[in-house]
Parts: sequence; C-alpha cells; structure tokens
Amino acid sequence: MTADDFEVIEEEFPADELADLAFGMFTIFIEKHQESQGSFLFREVESGGDIEELCTRVLTAFSAEYAPLAPALERIGTAQEIAALYRSGEGIVPSKTRRSYWIQQDRPGVDPGAAGAEEAGKWLIFVEPDDVDAAWQKIRNATIEGRLGIGAKVSTAKENEDAHDDRKVIYVFTPDWADEPDVMRVRAELKELGFADRIGYKRNLDTYAGEYREKGKRVAYYSV
Repeated sequence: MTADDFEVIEEEFPADELADLAFGMFTIFIEKHQESQGSFLFREVESGGDIEELCTRVLTAFSAEYAPLAPALERIGTAQEIAALYRSGEGIVPSKTRRSYWIQQDRPGVDPGAAGAEEAGKWLIFVEPDDVDAAWQKIRNATIEGRLGIGAKVSTAKENEDAHDDRKVIYVFTPDWADEPDVMRVRAELKELGFADRIGYKRNLDTYAGEYREKGKRVAYYSV
C-alpha cells in the first residue's frame, strides 16, 4: 500500500472506520506471521501466551511494511492495548468482536484469496447469537486440521445493516463448486461436527453476478 493509496482510503472512510480497517489488516498480518511459525493467534490467546511481546514485535514489522496505515492503527492503541483487545476476544470470539464484520480462518498453506475465487463456493450455516461462539470454534478447529475446505468465516457482533435477522452466519468454503464429491465430503464432515440440519451451498460466481438479489431466484446451488 502506497501513500497515495492511503490518501484515497482516508478520504473514503471516517477516522474510526479507518482505524478498524487498520486493526483488521494488522490482525491478518499477525495471523500470517503466526502461521509461518506453526501457530495461530487464537491459540496464543487461549493458552495465555505472551501476546504483548508478540504484538510489540509484529507491530514493528507491520508499521514498516504498511507505513501509511500506522497512524490509523495508533488510534486503536499501543501494542499492549492491542494485545488487551485480543485477550478480551476481539478478532477471536465472534460475540466479542465489534471492530470487524467477520472473523476468517484459512486452512494452513492456502492462499488467503482462494476463498474469494469465482470457482469457489461455500456452505452457509445460520446459528443463533448464543450459539455462534461454540459453533465457530468447532468449524475453525476443523478447518485448521484440514477436515473441511479451504477456509471459513463467521459474522460477528459488529452491527451490520445488511443482516436480514439476528442470526449469525458461518461460511465454509470449498475451492471448486463443480467438484461435487469434495463439496459433499465437506458437508458430511459438517454433519459429523453436529450441523445436521439442511443447509445450502452458494457458488461465488452467482453471488458476484447478483443472482440472489432478485425475488424468486434459487438461493442455493446444493441443499443437503
């Protein structure tokens, strides 16, 4: 990201939203750092690891690589204050995350952009707010174990005007909607995890084409 890019973003976003954006990018950055070390940010938090030292070290690298975003991230706080946010569940626990609309977990070794590819798709699991944390933990853990697809993400407690109701949604991505055996393998794994009710699968290409915005359009490509 160049200084010019930052100026464009700064013009488009209020200061608080820009700070949240910077925090989200820092979280992705620290997650990739942890993956390179064979670990995960949530594991460091849940195990009581030295998050302050980790944030201090990674913040230096982030500020060097994304210098234009450093001032926005400073609005969130120091490395110690950022660590305290993680310990409180921000960016880790869906019901306690209010600075980002989503928490995402990629399968280790998978390109972060793979879930957004046009040929990819996702199973959609809707859960009540009281159940989302436990549901996400199951899917997050199964994702990093390689049992599911290429990644997963969950909606958070941040108020979203696009949400249709109070339920939260978890996406479980597969790399190729046309690979029906793999799509159904993931569905079978989700049943093993306890998600036995019928759920739908959406193709990214239909989402990008706006196929689900018109009344009467079929929402799911697969429904099992």
